[in-house]
Amino acid sequence: MEAAVMAREVVSVMATIPAWSSAFNEAMIDFWGGEVLWQQPMVEYTTYKVGGPAQAMVFPCGIKELASLLSGVRQLDIPWRVIGGGSNILVADEGLPGVTLVLNKGFAAKTVVQDSPEAVLVKVETGSSLASFVNWCVEQGLTGMEFAVGIPGSVGGAVVMNAGAFGGDMSKVLSMVTLMDEQGDVVTKDASEMNYSYRHWGEESGQIALEGFFLLRRGDKQAIRASCRKLLQSRRSHQPMGPSCGSFFKNPPGDNSAGALIERAGLKGTAVGGAMVSEKHANFLINTGSATARDLVRLMQLVQSEVKEKFGLFLEPEVKLLGFAKT
Repeated sequence: MEAAVMAREVVSVMATIPAWSSAFNEAMIDFWGGEVLWQQPMVEYTTYKVGGPAQAMVFPCGIKELASLLSGVRQLDIPWRVIGGGSNILVADEGLPGVTLVLNKGFAAKTVVQDSPEAVLVKVETGSSLASFVNWCVEQGLTGMEFAVGIPGSVGGAVVMNAGAFGGDMSKVLSMVTLMDEQGDVVTKDASEMNYSYRHWGEESGQIALEGFFLLRRGDKQAIRASCRKLLQSRRSHQPMGPSCGSFFKNPPGDNSAGALIERAGLKGTAVGGAMVSEKHANFLINTGSATARDLVRLMQLVQSEVKEKFGLFLEPEVKLLGFAKT
């Protein structure tokens, strides 16, 4: 899944990147003492393996560093966004201006904060990969996260997108979420206050998920491991391998799934450049190896147009588009 939050995207990447030049680099160095990766190719940070360079990429470790970064970019009015595992984003071929904050291994602690026979409360920083969290739960003998096995990306992306599968989703196991706003202020909210819905956490743009508190239960480690193995095998048998972002479109309201609608529209195998509607699962738009971000967007638009024409339903992307011109 994607990033903890996507914030303050600009209207035109092509118009913005050249304008920052060396003055931007100097300003970054003034307020950020950590490592900066300049013009970092986003193909290395997304599961789609497409996208141009991030102008400046940084890796904050902990809440204080993140708050300091936000203060600096706010004072300089620099565009920014946060990403996690890059599994639910599509980055424009022109790249991303400003600062891309990556929450990963420096923001990935997992802690049992309350343990009782009835329930176990676990705090997880949102830079943790979802896979490592599920594996950690298995080793700890904790049940409740099995539905997430095989879902790529970070815990933060899963929290923000309310990731789910096999009848479960994040809202069913989340107890609380710690958030930071654009001012660097931190608050912990009860998950029941957050208006969780299908693939959405209900919070406003600019909020960053820092920690998730998960209410799990003790269980038999071998039984939990077997359940994860079974669900993972099911996922692999129904979904294509290779570069993608998983399910591309949200399921529309009602009983129709996006994949079924795309298949009924006869679009399996349809290709635009190096992007193709998967033959195995129609809701996967895959990179066959040579796709550009533009190819994938054009294929997305083609699918939306065909489904709208045939069934009168608009398919909303689940994937977040970053760096593209707003229309």
